[in-house]
Amino acid sequence: MSEFARLYPAHIQELQRRTREALAREGIDALVIHSGQAKRKFLDDNDYPFAVNPQFKAWLPVIDNPNCWLVVNGEDKPKLIFYRPKDFWHKVPDEPNDFWTSEFDIQLLANAKAVEKYLPYDKAKVAYIGEYYEVAQALGFNLMNPDRVMHYLHYQRSFKTDYELACMREASRIAVDGHRAAEAAFRAGKSEFEIHLAYVAATAQGENELPYGSIVALNQNSAILHYTSLEKRAPQQVRSFLIDAGAHCHGYAADITRTYCADEHEFKDMILAMDQVTLDLIDMLKPGISYVDVHLSTHQRVAGLLNAFNIVNLDADAIVESGISRTFFPHGIGHHLGLQVHDTGGLISDDRGTPAPAPADHPFLRNTRTIEARHVLTIEPGLYFIDSLLADLRATENSKYINWDRVDHFKPYGGIRIEDDVIVHRDRNENMTRDLGL
Repeated sequence: MSEFARLYPAHIQELQRRTREALAREGIDALVIHSGQAKRKFLDDNDYPFAVNPQFKAWLPVIDNPNCWLVVNGEDKPKLIFYRPKDFWHKVPDEPNDFWTSEFDIQLLANAKAVEKYLPYDKAKVAYIGEYYEVAQALGFNLMNPDRVMHYLHYQRSFKTDYELACMREASRIAVDGHRAAEAAFRAGKSEFEIHLAYVAATAQGENELPYGSIVALNQNSAILHYTSLEKRAPQQVRSFLIDAGAHCHGYAADITRTYCADEHEFKDMILAMDQVTLDLIDMLKPGISYVDVHLSTHQRVAGLLNAFNIVNLDADAIVESGISRTFFPHGIGHHLGLQVHDTGGLISDDRGTPAPAPADHPFLRNTRTIEARHVLTIEPGLYFIDSLLADLRATENSKYINWDRVDHFKPYGGIRIEDDVIVHRDRNENMTRDLGL
């Protein structure tokens, strides 16, 4: 028996428990969870790549089949309505036969428009969970994505079951294989596009399978936080390389970033210093600690690097207080990780959905929760030389504290980000990324 098969029944039991609680809060009888459906491209006869409803794939690792449905009430065996059409244009999914199938009452659906006969007849106290409201209304649903249900499920999703943790460890292993191949391609002088192809080949996951568009950036392109352009030719002089790329296992994501320097330069020393910052911040992760405090501590540490590398003529405290550190580290320290790369529930303080917005000075922070055991979090400090933000800084009074020649010295190297994926346990942290030797 595989580890996934061994752990999966307890995962379903936990989802059943959460479903019972969510239904009780809303006073409804069941949830009907839609996997989603294909979306046709405008003025075309082809579809966009299919992306499954995360609430659907929380139950089972079917991530590539639209027009499927789940009926769950927390008590009875979940019913899976599995779409298996007659189709000579496309591959028809195999009839389900895997480690998870015994946990479901499976009904095969040949015609997507005939699903109604498999759904509850009386839908007055049944809620539709999905994005296709017009489909739900046509089928007779009046309750759609009820707030109290969704808030509860999103909040609880941050607590990973043993099955989910096993999936995420495997996703990390696959991603690390890709990162090693990408580094080798970088060292061999390949272009961004060629490095990306090396990553895809090593993970054996195509662009539409990877959990997000890989960021593969050479030189100054690494200062673009979500760079995905992928130049086809290698630059004449290769200075630096940043790769932010993940993988999935049964729909659960890994999200890892590394930065490299091609020559002996102070930028290499800065990368090593940032690597230590990442490890120090991970040591802060403990049940009961605010994730916001970890983020604020990141600014203190990035400010220390700005001072140590003679970029800013102020001490760390003054760099943070003046807001200068936000020019060089403009994003949040990380996020919850799981069924989605930026997993839900990070900006609510309880399972009732009480908002917990990011601090006004740090609007891009994706998680303000108190850290708890079984949270899976990314830690990804960075230091970047971004033209638009540097221009804004130059126009302020704080410009006088900046050694602009040092900025020019580092700008051709773009920026640094080091990102690890961490499971918080009650008594320790499990760094999935470092445990795999990356």
